[in-house]
Amino acid sequence: MTAPSFRELQNVFARIGLLSFGGPAGQIALIHREVVEERHWIEEQEFLHALSFCTLLPGPEAMQLATYIGWKLQGLRGGLAAGLLFILPGAAVIYALSLLYALFGKLKLIEGLFWGVKAAVLVIVLEALLRVAKRALKTNLDWLVAGASFLSLFCFDLPFPLVVMVAGLLGYAFASTAHENTGSTDWPPLGNLVKSAIIWLTIWLVPLGAIALIFGSSHVFTSLAVFFSKLSVVTFGGAYAVLSYMGQTAVEHYHWLTTGEMMDGLGLAETTPGPLILVGQFVAFTAAAKSLNSLQAGFFASLIYLWMTFVPCFLWIFAGAPYVQVLRTMPRLASALARITAAVAGVILNLTVWFGLHVLFGQVARAKGPVPLWWPNWQSLDSGALVLAIIAGLALLKFKIGIPKTLALAAGLSVIWELIRPLI
Repeated sequence: MTAPSFRELQNVFARIGLLSFGGPAGQIALIHREVVEERHWIEEQEFLHALSFCTLLPGPEAMQLATYIGWKLQGLRGGLAAGLLFILPGAAVIYALSLLYALFGKLKLIEGLFWGVKAAVLVIVLEALLRVAKRALKTNLDWLVAGASFLSLFCFDLPFPLVVMVAGLLGYAFASTAHENTGSTDWPPLGNLVKSAIIWLTIWLVPLGAIALIFGSSHVFTSLAVFFSKLSVVTFGGAYAVLSYMGQTAVEHYHWLTTGEMMDGLGLAETTPGPLILVGQFVAFTAAAKSLNSLQAGFFASLIYLWMTFVPCFLWIFAGAPYVQVLRTMPRLASALARITAAVAGVILNLTVWFGLHVLFGQVARAKGPVPLWWPNWQSLDSGALVLAIIAGLALLKFKIGIPKTLALAAGLSVIWELIRPLI
């Protein structure tokens, strides 16, 4: 494996942050392509084990995976750089769009641009899914676990943590007794864990207390800080597992937004780079801007959201990452992680199908009945998105022009279509 310099790491994760469209599936695919396939910075199995570990944590798994890889390659500064560069481009875009939305409402041209990007991302995700599945699914049990994971999520809408837990228990129960340790099983010093936890808990919670003291418990800034701090510790299963809860609470409990505004925010987050839970930044901006009638308040609320949501992610990674390598050397725990990795392949397939349905169809909903699988309204097929996806597929897979050029091509074509469509 080739160890990068800190500058190289920064450049690559800045690129990933700018191109990380498509939600968790697209982002994991992009990280895999950049650090495993093209640069060989880490091995395939280590990537898969790290991904399995991150899926067990609350918060956006792709951002935490980026942070783990940065930590593995360059220690604390590498983890901070990778995590921040993964977040900040999307945060900047969401802030700009939130500001424009507050000033002008919906922007058709921007929506059209991201419509094309989504079609291209669908191809990127499909390509990566096949590569990850080929490497992660090696035994019949792996295929069985992956298939069961996909069906549990896509068809039966079972809770994500339950699916992962069952996969881990299967791996633990059916661990091969012939499996030998491949390295030291010495646990990292407990003092390092305690020290890291105290530091990051302080960084996270002291600003929360300061906001409450300065503004009072009933102020919108305090309510936002408390709400997103709570959300950061219960968001197991990634963004998709928490978006509906966030939306319902923001609209029905706090009345920060209308249902229409929340749907617009979801649309913005789904089509911009960065973690999907950045929709919370739109919620925070809109809540503060409307409550205090101030765009400056919206900016400060955006910072509150980013701090209370992503500082805990650094806590989970920097406290837990040193134990990932140790777990791989313990037979039963290694087997549990392997099965979780197989389950994650099923999770990525579920996200890919979900994303594809929402890109290609205007109306998608869960069917009613004992098998509530996702089902599109076939009459709502977006033929333009289908054509763009085919063009993107040819550009990326046949002519191999690369991800940035493929995204630019799809975005450019979608903007042209948005401009000429009213004239047709």
